[in-house]
Amino acid sequence: MTDKKLTDSNSLLTRRSAMSGLALGGAGLMATGLSGPPALAKSEWSLDLDSAEDNCKALLKLQCDISGADSFGGFSGNVWAWVPGEGNFHVFNTYGIGASHVEYRPDERAWRFYHREALLYLDPQTNEILESWYNPFTQRRVEVLHIINDHVNRYYKLDGKGFSFPRPYEIHGDDLVFRVSFYRLEDNVMPRKEYPLHSQSDMYQTTELWGMIGRLSEIMDPDVTSASCVTSWSRIAGWLPFMEMGNRPGQMVYHSHAYKMKDGRAELPTNIRAFFEKDYPEYFESPREWTTGAERVSTWTYSKNVIDERRAAGLDDGQTPFGWPKT
Repeated sequence: MTDKKLTDSNSLLTRRSAMSGLALGGAGLMATGLSGPPALAKSEWSLDLDSAEDNCKALLKLQCDISGADSFGGFSGNVWAWVPGEGNFHVFNTYGIGASHVEYRPDERAWRFYHREALLYLDPQTNEILESWYNPFTQRRVEVLHIINDHVNRYYKLDGKGFSFPRPYEIHGDDLVFRVSFYRLEDNVMPRKEYPLHSQSDMYQTTELWGMIGRLSEIMDPDVTSASCVTSWSRIAGWLPFMEMGNRPGQMVYHSHAYKMKDGRAELPTNIRAFFEKDYPEYFESPREWTTGAERVSTWTYSKNVIDERRAAGLDDGQTPFGWPKT
């Protein structure tokens, strides 16, 4: 990526409290007038979307494969820097991959969702996978830290605890939509006093907005274990630590769409496939080991570990943990 200033889009970007600051949005949309007429009469449905068990099974048909087979997908998108009073700037394109499988545990009355995923930051003009990035806000070049998440397992309990079921849904014709919103506000693992260059605030605040859309006719077909699905994903959060933006005002806005890939890695763009085949081939398959949320490594915890290691190893005068070129 060349050292150039970004172009302002001049366009408006619109668009946990029970556990760890988690709040789930969209409640109250089930079986309301917001849904249109279904393509299938309820007498033809094989699943009762208003029951916890069948509602969960419908969501899992969209997200993966209820037979337990691996499901693979890719998601392309872009990232904008939203700077109050200054503008909205297209800073990255992105491409991610994810692999999942599920396992029903009768003794727990829950589904275990085994998942790993990764997201790469790309040049917004060429889609080249970035090793470094010229930050036009600080006028410094920094190392890019891609998101490599392993594992990102989920736990779908059917007894009304945690991420509870039935989830709200909407139907219009043959379209079935689940919408899920996550809002988080918690202590930042990198407080400003200790990480003034890499932390925007002592609190970590973010939201992720999901829309999962599939065909009602496939969901209601007992012979279909993995239905077609397009997932819309948006995320609003603070500056990434590798950007070394300190507490400058602004937010990062992510917007992506994900697709299931029946032919697996063969459907990926050539440069994305080559990157993972060389450096992270395990990401083409879902994890086999079950881990809990407490064992997850997030972008912020991973970044903190990298910063701490580089500080401990010693930095030259004027050098920063993500300063480029690396020495």
